[in-house]
Amino acid sequence: MTSYDYDMVVIGSGPAGQHAAIQASKLAGRVAVIERLPDVGGIDLSAGTPAKTLREAAMHLTGYRERNVYGSSYVVNQNVSMSDLLVRTNYVMEHQAQMQRAQLARNRLEMITAEASFVDRHCLKLSGNTDEPDRTITAEKIVIAVGTFSTPPPVVQPDGRLILVSDDVLTLPDVPRTLTVVGAGAIGLEHASTFAALGTRVTIVDRGNRLLPFADDEVAESLTYQLRQHGVTLRQNETVFDIEYVIGESEPRVRVMLESGKQIVSHAVMYCVGRTGNTESLNLEAAGLEADERGRLGVDGNYETGVSGIYAVGGVIGFPDLVSTSQLQGRIAACHAFGVPVEDYSQLFPYAVYTIPEIAMVGKTESELTDEGVAYEVGKTSYRESVRSIVMGDVWDGFLKLLFEIESRKLLGVHIIGEGASEMIHLGQAVIAHGGTVDYLTESVIGHPTFAQCYAAAALDGIDRLGL
Repeated sequence: MTSYDYDMVVIGSGPAGQHAAIQASKLAGRVAVIERLPDVGGIDLSAGTPAKTLREAAMHLTGYRERNVYGSSYVVNQNVSMSDLLVRTNYVMEHQAQMQRAQLARNRLEMITAEASFVDRHCLKLSGNTDEPDRTITAEKIVIAVGTFSTPPPVVQPDGRLILVSDDVLTLPDVPRTLTVVGAGAIGLEHASTFAALGTRVTIVDRGNRLLPFADDEVAESLTYQLRQHGVTLRQNETVFDIEYVIGESEPRVRVMLESGKQIVSHAVMYCVGRTGNTESLNLEAAGLEADERGRLGVDGNYETGVSGIYAVGGVIGFPDLVSTSQLQGRIAACHAFGVPVEDYSQLFPYAVYTIPEIAMVGKTESELTDEGVAYEVGKTSYRESVRSIVMGDVWDGFLKLLFEIESRKLLGVHIIGEGASEMIHLGQAVIAHGGTVDYLTESVIGHPTFAQCYAAAALDGIDRLGL
């Protein structure tokens, strides 16, 4: 029987890698995590958490949440700087890093700072650590959890100041007066709405004809309206032809040229079109693996690649590329690697977009149910009917929408836009997962005053539509 240095080695310490390693440590003997960066956390810690924290800091410092109560001119800080925003961001990042380091240490995981590349399907070369020479290690099982990076624009090299990708947001010297965001996916919209709340004049360029095609039509329409209300200009059905620096201006600017002939000049450009898997340096061929053109790996239902004993989880396998789903994928992969059965609920996951206002969804959309020929009804309520919403000052923007089957009354989908959407969505997720009906939402006691009361109001609205 072959003897290996480790029972499992996990490449990458982001959410997927951490959870795979921690689960493996409970099932096996020796488990190691290889991370090429100086600290743990991966792209979630270096870019994901900062983006969400910048949003929260912007809403607080601008007084955004209180404007419905105190007036549209209400502000907490008249001139918010990047330094102001980074106070909270740096605090959150450091706290999260400390927590993750403690979790890994508590589970007796060996941390190795190095760049990993395959020698063969069981052997990895470790290099790039200045404190020790290159060496090789072997493992019975290997999990690839290397994450992704923002795909750079093909026409120009980002400089991290005037031309950025989304991962560079913390390198901005100050809040730009004007900003062009290329790409209207979740990440692009999150950054666009955050800077719009800060008073930046934002232009979004996207080749699509509507925002978030995977989202409910009404939610997408509402978000479009809200962005325009905050001064955001949408240039849809447009493709970027070139990006160049503007020479001879009194202050540095960048020009974005579109194939339609339009030109947009702004103080900064943020390119948010897709992400690419961090697989280029792994020497995948040596293990019998091959990534696609975006650096992503194919896996089966247990997250095992085409090579037995090698798994891939998280952003490196593509959609949905969420922290929540990546964590579950890591646990499932580790359990399968050591023969432990586990339930996989990863197909029913909540999807949140941290725009201003926030969006969250779970289950089916109206378009999907129509295509599937399902007879369904809609229940809907506005946030303005919620006492909690009035207390919070968020009385105009939000609504909660339920989709349920007419005959069985089973809940099939939940779609929310407004304050706390990413928190509220989990009640709907639980009801759908357990085959619950809208009657559960009307017959249960829901605390007052809470946003969750919108579920009961929407359910009653839907039942009223049935004429019963």
